[in-house]
Amino acid sequence: MKKLLLASLIAASAPAAFADIWVNPGFYAHHFQNDKGFNNVNTGFGVEASITDTYSLTAGVFENSDRATSHYVGMYAMPFKIGSFKAGTAIGAFNGYPKMRDGGWFPAIIPTVAFEGRRLGLNVSFIPTIGDKLHGALAFQVKYNILP
Repeated sequence: MKKLLLASLIAASAPAAFADIWVNPGFYAHHFQNDKGFNNVNTGFGVEASITDTYSLTAGVFENSDRATSHYVGMYAMPFKIGSFKAGTAIGAFNGYPKMRDGGWFPAIIPTVAFEGRRLGLNVSFIPTIGDKLHGALAFQVKYNILP
């Protein structure tokens, strides 16, 4: 209920500059090393605010693959578009991965594609494996547009 209230407040106070405001319940991760017992259901809460059809800002929190809490902030740059399909990259920072900088913040550039309808969308991102610090996966993020 708190998340729904927060999303409603964001939508009500959203400046006219945002074309869309998407909310999401976290990610589903399909890990490349699926025999290691990683957490695939990365529940949380995130917001993505579209500045233009190409650029959007994003931030959120989720339970990561190591079952620890992670936060993220960043921007999507999606310059390649065909209909409801967009492709580009997410550029930002994450924290909360115990073996990556002792759980501290680290930069990331993540190839991403998106499928966006008027209300529902899906981001699919490629997370690379970085030694034993970050576990590679395809991440699926369902999102819902809260602006009319």
